[in-house]
Amino acid sequence: MHSLQVDLGDRSYPILIGSGLLKAPEYFEQAIRGKQVLVVTNETIAPLYLETVLTALKGFSKVDTVQLPDGEAFKTLDTVNRVFDTLLEKRHDRSTTIVALGGGVVGDMSGFAAACYQRGVDFVQVPTTLLSQVDSSVGGKTGVNHPLGKNMVGAFYQPQLVLIDIDTLMTLPDRELSAGIAEVIKYGMICDAPFFEWLEVNMGALLAREPDALAYAIERSCTDKAAVVAEDERESGRRAILNFGHTFGHAIEAVQGYGNWLHGEAVAAGMVMAAELSHLRGWIPERDVERLKALLSQANLPQRSPADMHVDDYLRAMSVDKKVKDGKLRLVLLRALGDAQIIDDTPRDQLVDALRACGAK
Repeated sequence: MHSLQVDLGDRSYPILIGSGLLKAPEYFEQAIRGKQVLVVTNETIAPLYLETVLTALKGFSKVDTVQLPDGEAFKTLDTVNRVFDTLLEKRHDRSTTIVALGGGVVGDMSGFAAACYQRGVDFVQVPTTLLSQVDSSVGGKTGVNHPLGKNMVGAFYQPQLVLIDIDTLMTLPDRELSAGIAEVIKYGMICDAPFFEWLEVNMGALLAREPDALAYAIERSCTDKAAVVAEDERESGRRAILNFGHTFGHAIEAVQGYGNWLHGEAVAAGMVMAAELSHLRGWIPERDVERLKALLSQANLPQRSPADMHVDDYLRAMSVDKKVKDGKLRLVLLRALGDAQIIDDTPRDQLVDALRACGAK
């Protein structure tokens, strides 16, 4: 088992990475301070891992569950209300802990519910997808989607623990594994060029789900993210580099309809757009854009815009992105491979050229 710390003063918490951790009651007992627990999961994950987690939690006097529908399309306030309904119907008080068992959608909604219920209760992240293990479970971003924009309603709220059992990746569909790898590649692009080079050599091992390769990639990704979050918890500055490719990707998700493109798939295409724009600005050579495309291709991820999206679709969706500040669109671009910066002065013609170079009409 590997352990690392997200260093946020009195809000610090551990990330535990290993095999068989869902079966170990001691990790839950160390993180859960009260005797009441609500396990939030979804209809896909419950048949696979809910009983294992409930067995690990049997030392607590009150353990309830709620199963949500699966998919990005259900990441809404209406779905979060089902969590509130269960908490109230089962008479959970301020000492309760919410355990989020599932992917990023379950984790984001559970964390948001924890931030809101009785003005804040504890929660534990138990991510079961690669994307949630390396990204959404770490850093305290919680929330839901709105028809006009992704993750526009939410809160910064840190968990007590992130428990990553790599065994859950053995049941993950190939498409979702690839979607998670997109976020892994992101860390190499924005702040860890040696990790990008490692991925170029070891992508086959990740796709083959070799445990050592998966554990290393997850630990390296979480280490990179924890360092950025510790520096800027509430995204007032440097933390925004974690959004590399996301402004473009969120536009794809919003226009295509949440869930039609997986988040990681949209981010993959978005990273190419951001890299292309970085090249057009004269900051990275074309060979680095091509290296990114080649790595995404190895991971079975898209490198171009959806065929039916127009430049105006992107511009419209990006205008309501959370990263718009004082009327200016802030984009994460690359000064060099492994060196991301936040830019708010991108000329419109360069942005349009980058979008068209990546297949937008």
